[in-house]
Formats: sequence, C-alpha cells, structure tokens
Amino acid sequence: MAVAAASAATGGEEYGGRVTTFVVLSCVVACSGGFLFGYDLGVSGGVTSMNSFLKRFFPEVYRRKQNSKMSHYCQFNSELLTLFTSSLYIAGLLATLVASSVTRRFGRRTSMLIGGVLFIVGSAFGGAAINIPMLLLNRIFLGIGLGFSNQTIPLYLAEMAPPQYRGAINSGFELSLSLGILFANMVNYFVLKIKGGWGWRISLSMAAVPAAFLTISAIFLPETPSFMIQRDGNTNQARVLLQKLRGTTSVQKELDDLVCATNISRTSRNPFRDIVFKRKYRPQLAIAIMTPFANQVSGINVINFYAPVMFRTIGLKESASLLSAMVTRLSATCANILAMVVVDRTGRRKLLLGGGIVMLLSQFTVCAILAAKFKEHEDLEKGYAYLVLIVMCVFVAGYGWSWGPLTYLIPAEVCPLEIRSAGQSIVIAVNFFMTFVVGQTFLAILCHIKSATFVIFGVLICLVTLFVYLFLPETKKVPIEQMDHLWRKHWFWKNIVRGEEEEKQSETITSLSS
Repeated sequence: MAVAAASAATGGEEYGGRVTTFVVLSCVVACSGGFLFGYDLGVSGGVTSMNSFLKRFFPEVYRRKQNSKMSHYCQFNSELLTLFTSSLYIAGLLATLVASSVTRRFGRRTSMLIGGVLFIVGSAFGGAAINIPMLLLNRIFLGIGLGFSNQTIPLYLAEMAPPQYRGAINSGFELSLSLGILFANMVNYFVLKIKGGWGWRISLSMAAVPAAFLTISAIFLPETPSFMIQRDGNTNQARVLLQKLRGTTSVQKELDDLVCATNISRTSRNPFRDIVFKRKYRPQLAIAIMTPFANQVSGINVINFYAPVMFRTIGLKESASLLSAMVTRLSATCANILAMVVVDRTGRRKLLLGGGIVMLLSQFTVCAILAAKFKEHEDLEKGYAYLVLIVMCVFVAGYGWSWGPLTYLIPAEVCPLEIRSAGQSIVIAVNFFMTFVVGQTFLAILCHIKSATFVIFGVLICLVTLFVYLFLPETKKVPIEQMDHLWRKHWFWKNIVRGEEEEKQSETITSLSS
C-alpha cells in the first residue's frame, strides 16, 4: 500500500562516502538551534508553575491556587498566562514566512546567524523583566529567532548528510531539542531552591548561553553544496566541499544530481505559489501540512508547556512537579537516541505507526485514570499520580521515536530543491500555528471538559496515524534528488502527479496541432 520503493531505496548507496568528522561537527553546531528550541519549549511551563513568578506577574492565578474551592482543573486557566506561553509561536509563524526568502537568497548559515542574535536579545529581556510587556518582548524575540533557525536547520542537516545516514543525522535535531527541554526542566528545578524568589530570571535568561554558541559557531560553518551551486553555479567549490563531507573523491554522481536539481530550481520564480498550486507538488504540500499538524495534535506540547502545571493540578507539590517533568523528558531523550539508531534501518513508516499506537493508548489511559480517580477539589492519590507520570513517560517515549524526530526530517527530504525552502517554511508555520492554538486553548479546554481533553488528543492521533498508513511512502535511504520516483509508484499520489504530466502533454499536442 505504501509504495514500492525497493528500487529507489538503494539509491543512496550509489553516492558512496561515509560520515566524516567534518559532517558531525557541522551538524552538531547546527543542532544547537534545536537545543534552543527545546529550552524555550520547556522553560515556560516550569516558570509558570513557580509561586514567586506567579505572584509577581500573574497574581490572579496565584490567588486561584490558594483557593481550596476552585476546581483543580481550572486553577491555571488564564488568557494572559497562556498568551505568555504561546505568543512566542505567533511571532515564529510570521518570522518563518520571511525566513524562507532569506534562506533561499542568502543561505542557510545566514538564517542561523540571525536566529542566534535574536535569541540573545530575547534572553536579555526575559532576565531583566519587570512587567508583562517585557515578558512578551522576551517571547516575541525568541519566537522570531525560532522562525529563522527552525526553518533553516532541518534543511541544512538534510543537505549536508549522506543519504544513507540522513535519518540518523536529522534525528539529531530532535535529540538536541529534547535535551534542551530536559536542561530547561533541570534549570527550573534547581533555581526553585534559590532564596528570594528570583530564580525564574535565571531560567528566562539562560537561553543566551546556547544562543551565543550557535551565533559564534555559525560564523565558521560551511554553506551546503546545494546552496553553493544554487547561488552562483560554482561546481568546483561544491565538489571540494562534497569530497570533504563524504571522505571520498568519488562524488561526481551526487554532484551531477545536485546540478540537475539546481537547474530545475531556477525555473521556479515563486516557490510558494508552485508548491500550493502545481499538482506535481501536491504530495509535498500535503506532507508539509500534515506532519507538523500531526505533531501538535498528538498533545506533546501539552507536556512540553504544561507538564509542571499538569502535575501540580493533580496534586504533586511544586518541587515534585518540576522533578516529574524532568523524568518525562528523560524518557523522551532515551527514545530520541533509539530513533537515531534505528530510523535508517527500520524506516520512517514503522516508527510513526508504532509511535502512534503507543501515544493513542497512553492518552486514553490517562483519561481513564483521571475520570475514575481524580476529584476536582481534592488531590489525586499519590499512587495514581505516579501512575499518570509513568503513562506520560510512555507517551513521550512513543513520541520521541516517531513524530518527534520525523516531523522535521520527512518534509525536508521529500521536497525538491526548487521548493525546499518554501516547503520547510510551511512546515514551521503550520507547526507554530498549531502550537499557538494548543498552547492558547489547552488550559481552557481542561477547565471545561476536564479529563475528556485527553480523549480529543487520542482521536486526533488515531486519524493522523491513519494518514501515515495510507499516504506516506517510505523514504529511507532514498537520495533527496530522486524522491520524485516515490510519488509515481504510490497507489494514491501517482494519479495526482501523472495527472499534471498528462495535462502538459495535452497542452503541447494542442499547441503543435494549431
């Protein structure tokens, strides 16, 4: 049903080469942008569960927490509080649309540099915040920085990696993201112990450290061979870089494919219009929209944003809730490492389908526990609270080997060069938009429908897993420049792609006959 990719799947072996130290170092630097993304995802949930932070900026929420008559499900329901968390993603969405043009015209490295500088500025506002506007400026600058870095880093990794190891290397972005969330949870846990209640300033400003690393290191990063050829047609420079990246002089086949892809890309003057309106790019458009959509409706950012808040809601104390968030993220990190090891052997589809089933069962299990044992005005029994923690660990592990690393990998590898930057912008824009929607609405939904919230996520996971089964072909070891073969063999997409080819042939015959 998926696609007969057997013939194409070995295409990556034709290029030869290996994973060199040069590739590893370049990708480690690029992946520091993923660490920043993860830190910004994880830090807000911990900070917003700290009493000292709530007292200073969100006193209404703090008073609700002290009110024993208030439903536990509704204690954190505040539009202003959720705006603090989710404003980052609206800023990121808008920045992504600009970042695509910058990446296409000035290169992948330039976008990384811009993102790094904006991260530093945003961190300064967070550490020095004395009012809500400064907090929002912190999130807005960080969001714009994420718009640039997230748009370009998956492209950079996909274009630098050897085809046979592309899945593992691109999974490094998700691993670094997961490590960033874990680090944020650790920082939140330890700064909570600082007397005087100013530890949240450290949490909000700490992003400046990896941001400085990304900014300084990106200055020394090479551009990708694809961009070198796209920029000025310098095949000699691209050949030298490919030889350095692959550790072999036998790079002519890969270079020829890159030149061919670049020549095609130059015929596309408006990549956004092409990917949206041309039928031959319909599969890429569908995947660019559905993968980030699926990522967000899984409910993972409920864990990333609000894990400490959720654990406090069910009765764990301030310190225990932060520690529990750290434990869940550790399980996700272990799953990310597993994904890096097996993704190029097992393939993308099996990981997504298996992860979908695990996440689906986890969401329904959490719903059942809360519906049966959690009373609105009483803390959940400690045994059941820790059972919820265990199920959440299983959930994030399922995500960590599936939608986590593959949300960014698959769109980056299926889009041809002429629409790659535009396709990645759509991925990040949809991801940021859905992140904003989930972040802005989750606490309100939790307040109104309580444990049934997790049923909604479970049903949505079921639907996106069905999409994977029906419409996503296997892409492991297929060279980026040869991805178009997949669509011509797929049971559904072949009719869409061939339809445009037949229309073009018909138009050509008509013009010749007239």
